[in-house]
Amino acid sequence: MVRFWGFWSKKTLIGLILGQILSLLITSTGFSSSELARRGINAPTAQSLFNYVLLAVVYGCVMIHRRKPLKSKWYFYILLGLVDVEANYLVVKAYQYTSLTSVMLLDCWSIPCVILLTWLFLKTKYRFRKYVGVAICVAGLVLVIFSDVHASDRSSGSSPLKGDVLVIAGSMLYAISNVSEEFFVKNADRVELMAMLGLFGAIVSAIQICVLERTELKNIHWSSGVVFPFTGFAVAMFLFYSGVPVLLKMSGSTMLNLSLLTSDMWSVLIRIFAYHEKVDWMYFIAFVAVVVGLVVYSGGDKEVEQNSAEVADENAEQSNYLDEEGGLANSNKMGIAGSSKSDATTSRGHV
Repeated sequence: MVRFWGFWSKKTLIGLILGQILSLLITSTGFSSSELARRGINAPTAQSLFNYVLLAVVYGCVMIHRRKPLKSKWYFYILLGLVDVEANYLVVKAYQYTSLTSVMLLDCWSIPCVILLTWLFLKTKYRFRKYVGVAICVAGLVLVIFSDVHASDRSSGSSPLKGDVLVIAGSMLYAISNVSEEFFVKNADRVELMAMLGLFGAIVSAIQICVLERTELKNIHWSSGVVFPFTGFAVAMFLFYSGVPVLLKMSGSTMLNLSLLTSDMWSVLIRIFAYHEKVDWMYFIAFVAVVVGLVVYSGGDKEVEQNSAEVADENAEQSNYLDEEGGLANSNKMGIAGSSKSDATTSRGHV
């Protein structure tokens, strides 16, 4: 029987904990957005702008202090900023046209997209256990969907097909953004990634606000009830974006997206204990299923690390053995050559 500490490495456990912290941060942004929506404010790009500005200022100052050149081309970061901004915009916009149930279900599309993209471009190889973990996580989220239906959450929205297309497109952009960030984190620099994403994300957001949300911002009556959700959203998103590269480098894009599935479950727990609302019993089964899926997906990494270490040790031993053999062969050659020279000298002396 495999022991607990022999099944998970320290890095894996830290990845699981960090994933749930990020999930709670996403949950807090959802509550901030719902509070703004309750007050009749519909400005998703404006909400994200403050987050990008914070990223650009904080990590930009660190980059200036370092005085190091960029490790990746700047125009790649422009594309990443554009994709990230539009992914946030499309998914939030979809809530106006389709039901919460459809958004939650179709948002899972980002997981197979991430697996495919990491396999194609990052050459990530997944063991069978990983696919089982993904399947269990998605099954848990489907239980949440059935729970919503059981609770009579059947509102189809004003244009369900349009909303569903927006969610699918947003999920694909999320997948591209996550995989791109994983590539930059592993091949460039985390601080550089955050600074450039913040800079170009802020520029793209500002342009989009001028085109799409200018009138909405003019009509907002700014008060403490509006400023606090805006500020809370920006701070939570800043912390979320700051933690994402760490998890991407440790566990990859798929683990990030699976961890974020629990954000819906955390929101349910907050509704129960903070607002004393009643929820369907299927939520609890779904929460357990997602947690089990995460454990199955992340488990066994220590075995892989140990096997990799053993392979590395074997290669090192073989290399040393070959070096010793090569050195012995060279010394033998030198000895033979020396003997030949001495024999030749002796023969010349006799002559």
